[in-house]
Amino acid sequence: MTADTGRGGPTPTERMFEADTASRGLGIELLEHGPGRALLRMEVTDRMVNGHGIAHGGYLFLLADTAFACACNSHGPVTVAAGAGIDFVAPAREGDVLTALAEERTRFGRSGVCDVTVRRGDEVIAEFRGRSRALRRPGPEQSG
Repeated sequence: MTADTGRGGPTPTERMFEADTASRGLGIELLEHGPGRALLRMEVTDRMVNGHGIAHGGYLFLLADTAFACACNSHGPVTVAAGAGIDFVAPAREGDVLTALAEERTRFGRSGVCDVTVRRGDEVIAEFRGRSRALRRPGPEQSG
């Protein structure tokens, strides 16, 4: 994992991802992260394929949602999803290695908007937009 912070010890993103047994249990990997951004990877397994032989949309949503969580929690305060939507652009299949790049678009007060693009190589598989809400404002002890 690569963090763009100059601090010692695990970042808020690394701490959150380490505790995310649901995502890690599916083989999702945190490749890179920094303030308001995250890049994750997941391989589509036989257990993720639906009756049409393509990746179930729920797994694609989960990958994008995990990238979203990593990006919006990078600032420190615990941040949760207030809502999200996804557009499926192309099917993914068993054996495909997918990446999800999350980029925060804006933060205002305790809210934010983050876009995630899920790709297979250079091909876009899905576009996700999440709306976040920080549960509390950072105090002076959380800065720096």
